[in-house]
Amino acid sequence: MTGVSKIVLFKQAAIWRVLLVLLCLFTASSGNAQESFDPEAWLRRAEQRLSKVESYVAVFHKQERIRGNLTKEETVLFKFKKPFKAYMKWIREPYRGRESLYVEGCNNNLIKVHECGFLGLELDLDPRGSLVMKGSRHPITDSGIENVVNLIGRELKKGIRKGEISIRMNGEETIYGRDTRQMEIVFSGSSARGYYCYRAVINIDAENELPIRVQIFDWDNRLVEKYGYEAVALNAGLTDADFDPRNPAYGFRK
Repeated sequence: MTGVSKIVLFKQAAIWRVLLVLLCLFTASSGNAQESFDPEAWLRRAEQRLSKVESYVAVFHKQERIRGNLTKEETVLFKFKKPFKAYMKWIREPYRGRESLYVEGCNNNLIKVHECGFLGLELDLDPRGSLVMKGSRHPITDSGIENVVNLIGRELKKGIRKGEISIRMNGEETIYGRDTRQMEIVFSGSSARGYYCYRAVINIDAENELPIRVQIFDWDNRLVEKYGYEAVALNAGLTDADFDPRNPAYGFRK
């Protein structure tokens, strides 16, 4: 073997050694990032953050599978205040112009709905009645970030306790212009054991640690629910006027 050949072989071996070291470092770094995320600790931080939030405003995105069909995504201006008060206004098609208002303990615990369209019908409806639930998987009383966190927490704790859960961090992703970390939860039990879903993909805001998008998959691994909270303004200083049908900015009959 010539001296030139030996030099070439030496350089190639050195390059492969460098690549191998880089690969090991990358693998170790990925593994450490995976291990460093404690879902139960995150849940406690999210719950603590929400305990200090009295109100917020967000753009709510909703898409659900109803009677086997995935609906068009709805985009809604959402106002929330404790104790449970929720105002929604659909700001894009479909249903652009629709409004709903629910204040726990008021209006006989009925939703006040102002429908879109030429007639602009106004109705007081049972939150869990057939007319409301015909086009939704959840009543308005299930809405809000706190309910999302409560649902995740309930299923997460149950899966960990029973050893029927796998959790994977899928890295960073930009959602609604926000930096997020994506957590994927898969339940290894079955729907018969009472789990809410087979799989959930949750995007957690890197700054405030609240979930801003949740995708839920059924036991056939079909997307059945996708909810998102865009442009979230925490402790937005909302007042009772924001949940009064007489508010001049709203379309309810005065």
